Amino acid sequence: MMTLTFGVIGAGRIGQLHINNLQNNKNVKIKWVSDLYCDKMSEWIEKAGVENKTKDHMDIIRDPEVDAIIICSPTDTHVDIIKAAAANGKHIFCEKPISLSLEEAEEAVESIQKSDVKLQMGFNRRFDKNFKQLQGILNKKELGNVQTLRITSRDPEPPPIEYIKRSGGLFMDMSIHDFDMARYLIQSEIVEVYATGEALINPEIADYDDIDTALITLKFKNGSMAIIENSRRSVYGYDQRIEILGDYGAIDVGNEQSSTLNYYRTDGIRRDNPPYFFLERYSDAYKVEMDAFIAAIQNDTDVICSIEDGYKAQQIALKCKESLISNQPKKYEEGCDVNR
Repeated sequence: MMTLTFGVIGAGRIGQLHINNLQNNKNVKIKWVSDLYCDKMSEWIEKAGVENKTKDHMDIIRDPEVDAIIICSPTDTHVDIIKAAAANGKHIFCEKPISLSLEEAEEAVESIQKSDVKLQMGFNRRFDKNFKQLQGILNKKELGNVQTLRITSRDPEPPPIEYIKRSGGLFMDMSIHDFDMARYLIQSEIVEVYATGEALINPEIADYDDIDTALITLKFKNGSMAIIENSRRSVYGYDQRIEILGDYGAIDVGNEQSSTLNYYRTDGIRRDNPPYFFLERYSDAYKVEMDAFIAAIQNDTDVICSIEDGYKAQQIALKCKESLISNQPKKYEEGCDVNR
């Protein structure tokens, strides 16, 4: 396999995770990392084996040796970076969401569709071994037609208010993963949403037009229905569960645990809590998704999670916000389709 040269834009928590995973792929060279605070990270960047650092991401995009970029920068930078990278022939891996604006996201989609580059969205849950196995079972129709999908997704604690201010809201920042997972599993477009929610954990979140607790119902074009429950606080750990009910039975996927040991005593039964947060829970999925992106470039195959998938999840998030404000279900006249 040919060696691919990468540049990573944004060296925060998720950027560093991707750099570590890229370093474990023998077909990858990381030439650049871009971050506004890269001078303060010189020691880490050197230890990570990255050749060059810069505060200007265009240094990466203009470099003719760079084959692909990883976008881990703030959301409001994504669209400009995507358009510039596509114009310079760089393949792109982009963390969610594309943008907080649907109009800007459409510009990004158009730029990719007019180019010859691949863009993979960072919906890492598609690459979790349990969810992939579940999707395979559903594709084989082993459950027959699906009636209902239930997704439970709870974070261990709310993020800081400073993060809430720029996150785009719970639907765009958190639920968007669940919208993508729902489409991935049901393999049908969403035609109606109804969302309700409150700031029940930290009332200050409401001051920023946001919520920390939500219930969302989805209706699909094929008749299936889904319920998504989101919470910003789960005191026992990162709670990630799915249940599917179909013609021939049901399947549920429970939480990952550090061990399967159950301790039975007269004073009760004990078992390990779920992992604390997403980096621990989906550590393997992050590796698999990056390897899949690299393989798509090397083999010239379609990415598993496209920019169109990212656009549709973003569209659903915005429709949920509309539903929350109006306290009414919101329909799509033509589903969530984007022209390819």
